Amino acid sequence: MGGNLSWATEFVLLGFQLSSETEVLLFWVFSLFYTFSLLANGMIFALICLDQRLHTPMYFFLSHLAIIDISYASNNVPKMLANLVTQNRAISFVPCIMQTFLYLNLAATECLILVAMSYDRYVAICHPLHYTVIMSWTVCTVLATMCWLCGFFQALIHVLLLLRLPFCRSREVNQLFCELLSVLKLACADTWINKMVIFATSVLVLVGPLFLVLVSYMHILLAILKIKSGEGRKKAFSTCSSHLCVVGLFFGCAMVVYMVPDSTQRGEKNKILSLFYSLFNPMLNPLIYSLRNAQVKDAFCRALQVRSR
Repeated sequence: MGGNLSWATEFVLLGFQLSSETEVLLFWVFSLFYTFSLLANGMIFALICLDQRLHTPMYFFLSHLAIIDISYASNNVPKMLANLVTQNRAISFVPCIMQTFLYLNLAATECLILVAMSYDRYVAICHPLHYTVIMSWTVCTVLATMCWLCGFFQALIHVLLLLRLPFCRSREVNQLFCELLSVLKLACADTWINKMVIFATSVLVLVGPLFLVLVSYMHILLAILKIKSGEGRKKAFSTCSSHLCVVGLFFGCAMVVYMVPDSTQRGEKNKILSLFYSLFNPMLNPLIYSLRNAQVKDAFCRALQVRSR
């Protein structure tokens, strides 16, 4: 009966539970952020595809990051926006599980793509003479494929473990979307295995990649310090610091959610952290990694010139 009940039920996404006026205001603010995120990431992906000068390993990984950001935001934000302006916040079981699978898949893939990007920058700055050999298109394709496959399989494991559980408690998910830990709290069976797998995959997908990113940037910073030109050092430091800020926020928020012991006071904080993943991170990535880049600006200007002819 538990299995049938699991498939038949609906969940209710509680969200922030604010006044109607505040929720309408948040709807317009979040809609603006979401629209900007789609346009910025879409423009970057289109420029990288259309401009031959951007067909390099760095922009290859940036195009994957743009796809992930568009997909991640589109997986969570539309339902979040609908819930802000309607009293019916129900989501059926299958769409909820699909939402959980996609956000786990995309978040893990982004972690690994960020590692690949840091490795690419490490090779470019620390081994410039061997860059084209080390970062060949074969290597880039293999790295990107491995990132997507690892993200897919770790998400599949979590979802399969979630599907074995009966859900016979409250249907109220205290989150903005079907986040794994929030859905797991509604299960009326032992979730010890699920929590252990979550912790293990967090170490593999968060701690391990963060360590590799930090090691790469440490080598990059040491190489930058050897640059004789003061202007060159300043530019390189500016780029690295902005990249590290995004990486630190992304990995730090994920570790707080999935590796810090559970607490009854963390519900509202986790909602704010989930906003970072769904709205702010997809909006920050194009600003930090691409739109401030001179080559992207030049590609955009060339595209405008071609269109105006």
